[in-house]
Amino acid sequence: MPPLRTTAVLFLACCLLSPAFLCADEKTDWPQLHGPRRDGIYRGPPLTDTLPAGRAKPLWKKNVGQGFAGPAVAGGRLVLFHRVDNMELLDCMDAATGKAIWSSKYPATYRDRFGFDEGPRAVPTIEGGRIYTNGAAGTLSCTDLESGKKIWRIDTHAAFKPPESFFGTASAPLVYGDKVFVQVGGTKKIGSTGKGSGIVAFDSSNGKALWGATSDEAGYSSPVIGKLDGKLRLVCFTRTGIVILDPSTGAILFEKRWRARIGASVNAASPVLSGDRIYFSSSYQTGSICLEAGAGSYRELWSGDNILSSHYSSIIHQGGFLYGFDGRQEYGTRLRCVSLTSGKIAWNEARPGKNSFGSGTLILAGDRLLVLTDSGELIFSRVSSTAYKKLASTTVLTGTVRAYPALAGGRLYARSTSELACIDLAKTPAARPGPK
Repeated sequence: MPPLRTTAVLFLACCLLSPAFLCADEKTDWPQLHGPRRDGIYRGPPLTDTLPAGRAKPLWKKNVGQGFAGPAVAGGRLVLFHRVDNMELLDCMDAATGKAIWSSKYPATYRDRFGFDEGPRAVPTIEGGRIYTNGAAGTLSCTDLESGKKIWRIDTHAAFKPPESFFGTASAPLVYGDKVFVQVGGTKKIGSTGKGSGIVAFDSSNGKALWGATSDEAGYSSPVIGKLDGKLRLVCFTRTGIVILDPSTGAILFEKRWRARIGASVNAASPVLSGDRIYFSSSYQTGSICLEAGAGSYRELWSGDNILSSHYSSIIHQGGFLYGFDGRQEYGTRLRCVSLTSGKIAWNEARPGKNSFGSGTLILAGDRLLVLTDSGELIFSRVSSTAYKKLASTTVLTGTVRAYPALAGGRLYARSTSELACIDLAKTPAARPGPK
């Protein structure tokens, strides 16, 4: 286990249970994309069994700027990364009240060629009292959580010369030990070995590039880390496809092209690790693939475009089954459950009278699947491999919802194109953390 960068001995048990990541308080924090372990699973206090009819009343809400970056929560603080006018802003606030604590900003340079939102896409990562952000134009920053002061900042596009992407930079920084892993998609070689800068490991203390690997263009997916065949591995889903590396050295252990069979390419869903199995999902006539690690190699268990082809949203794994959205977002998606072992579809759900469920994001909380749709509807459904069962729903946001929410201490923190809201989902008042 890597050395802890926080001093709280309280978190030691969490680290032993989850060696892939340095520790957050899993009951109260959601410090990065997909939560403390980057698996989309909530392990905090029990949630309410009911939802208000119509529209939920938030504990607090506020207007936000441009962007698709969801919030991160740690130590009673929430950080939001967004764009206002021509600045990328990192706002820190009290998670319980929404009260502003500090704000940090720098000039925003990203311009969207297609007329879409020009704000940041990547969820911030909070670790060891620092915040790591990756802006829409590849500005990688480290900021002090307590004060909001810049520790270091790098223009990765200027440094590593990646080709212009279709929709900006979206790889959420992964912090592990003394390294920050990011998909840069650069062409410039790093170090005397002459390796590329498609995937780069940075020193978390000063931002120095430690190693680079591949010359792949960056996908919109974010890296994950975990043990495969008993060894720690970094798993990335670039625009080209699958890359598995040694996180210490950047040595490439496995590569496989897994890219759209048409001109477009959106590899956006994060890889899923379950034991020695690794699952990837894409769209555009590409679809799913499940690999198994063993004896120093990676074999394909199953693949196909008619199983679970996720356009943007990441997949949740629980009890040997995958839960996610299948299909192109603009054409309508289905909520689907698939066996991780076989790739067999267990159930497929669309809205009554429609050929689509709508798009959204997923969080697993106990025996419930929380679906936040792109229209701002929050749905509780029963986690089951036999059938979809809706339990309750309510509206929590106005505007279009594309960002991943955070679920920390029984509170849902979610943003749309216009607002950020805090919704109390705790089962009992005693479970709700107060301000720190």
